[in-house]
Amino acid sequence: MSVNAVLILGAGPRVGASVAQKFASSGYKVAIASRNGTGAKTAEGFLSLKADFAKPESIPALFNAVKTEFQTAPSVVVYNAASLTNPPDKDSPLSIPVDSVVSDLNVNTVSPYAAAQQAVKEWATLPKEARKTFIYTGNILNVSILPLPVFHNLGIGKSASAYWIGVADANYSPQGFRFFYADERTEDGKATGAAVDGAAHGEFYAQLASHEGNVPWHATFVKDKGYVQFK
Repeated sequence: MSVNAVLILGAGPRVGASVAQKFASSGYKVAIASRNGTGAKTAEGFLSLKADFAKPESIPALFNAVKTEFQTAPSVVVYNAASLTNPPDKDSPLSIPVDSVVSDLNVNTVSPYAAAQQAVKEWATLPKEARKTFIYTGNILNVSILPLPVFHNLGIGKSASAYWIGVADANYSPQGFRFFYADERTEDGKATGAAVDGAAHGEFYAQLASHEGNVPWHATFVKDKGYVQFK
């Protein structure tokens, strides 16, 4: 019997933890990567890996650790890390230093790109019937410009990532590789903001990993409803 594994990059206490628990309950071997990773198993049996997402070159080693521990590459990769920098002048987004823009862009766009690139390479080694899925935790910033300087770097990264995810899904879906930009919304289509629901992400991400429901790459969803299209 084949083993399914999920690698969650960015394992925070809400979305990351809930996604990990949901996939574990669905029979997946779970690896979580974060700045607080230990290199050992957690109490739940998850493989905990230390990661610095400001360094995209560190991504392949995380996949190698998963393969060593579980004897299989992850069929599901979830990118849940994010970074932003407060502008020194709170009213001027262009007061953010260039090196901070680069660092945040690495976390929000370049490292997930590196993870997707590594996933495609590893997926070629998995059984054909395995459902290969890359899920990026997004938000409304790829389609809505909020004129708040604090969201400047985060919006740059989310917008850039949405583009390459859409391109990747269009090109790789014929091979059975799906790429999703997942974006939780309120019922009227607004951003959830600080009210983001971890359990709702877990349920929806498990659905996305099943490749059921004809959900498009821009996967906007509402708690307890799943995918909902917003124009």
